[in-house]
Amino acid sequence: MPKAMRIYETGPPEVLKWEEIDLPAPGAGEVRLAQRAAGLNYADINLRRGGFYLYRPPALPTILGNEAAGVVEALGPGVSRVKVGNRVAYVSPSGMYGDEAPGGYAEARNIPADRLVVLPDGVSERQAAALMAKGLTASAILHRLCRIQSGDVVLVHAAAGGMGTILTQWVKYLGAEVIGTVGNAEKAKIARANGCDHTILYRETDFVAAAREIVPEGVAAVFDGVGKDTFMASLDCMRPYATLVSFGNASGPAPPLDIRMLSQKGSLIVTRPGLTNYLADRANYERAAAELFDLVKQGVIRFDPANAYALKDAVQAHRDLESRKTTGSVVLLP
Repeated sequence: MPKAMRIYETGPPEVLKWEEIDLPAPGAGEVRLAQRAAGLNYADINLRRGGFYLYRPPALPTILGNEAAGVVEALGPGVSRVKVGNRVAYVSPSGMYGDEAPGGYAEARNIPADRLVVLPDGVSERQAAALMAKGLTASAILHRLCRIQSGDVVLVHAAAGGMGTILTQWVKYLGAEVIGTVGNAEKAKIARANGCDHTILYRETDFVAAAREIVPEGVAAVFDGVGKDTFMASLDCMRPYATLVSFGNASGPAPPLDIRMLSQKGSLIVTRPGLTNYLADRANYERAAAELFDLVKQGVIRFDPANAYALKDAVQAHRDLESRKTTGSVVLLP
């Protein structure tokens, strides 16, 4: 019987339990997937902690992990989209499929075939597992929420993290200049290696003053995955009509915002991406995934997750991500 990391209650990392699971034959429209890697995201931590999702969080018990990749082992009735032996990946945003478990933290699972995208040669299962949720979120940000122009200056918070790395490289590809905030000098080196033109140690330095010194008129956009600790101050880094995209909550949810402040600070735009909407259209899902894989194959998005934990060690992986000991993307290996 395959094993999985399952939670029966919300709380600290220790609520994750490594145990055998029942896995029947795949049903109509489903495939059996032998999972080779699962991505670790703050979405998993938010779900594990409880109380974050406002709309239809998965019912307990549940298996965490909203992005993973593997190999198709068996087909249920009526499946024609994929074949046995295909290397595939998926992302399952929390709440997108009602009470269904996200399901990535498992050695094997059944999953509807229409959730899967086939991996091209040149993109590994480990890369795909680390890329699907973060890369497609970056795609939603850059295609739907904030159109970056060549010559813009963009501030990326947590620039050495998984999302920060992808956004920095993609924004540089679009011709913009990137200011990255990071937690320490070692992370600053990583951010610069990934394309940041300027780095700011935001725990030691007033990042608003530092950003204004680099670009006195303010940045064109702020991409904020930190949340509570950076959200309000970020509004003071921005030029008129700039956009703040809040996509994460590493320090806690962003505080309530009095919308009247946006006009007083320069007619600013504040928004938040949701993969549920972005991926609801299958054609858009396939287009966005194909573009993402192509950027990896071109070398525009360069990464091979250095932070790899055995799936059975997910408790420690959660501890390390929460304490900000990791850089770049993190994957769990069954």
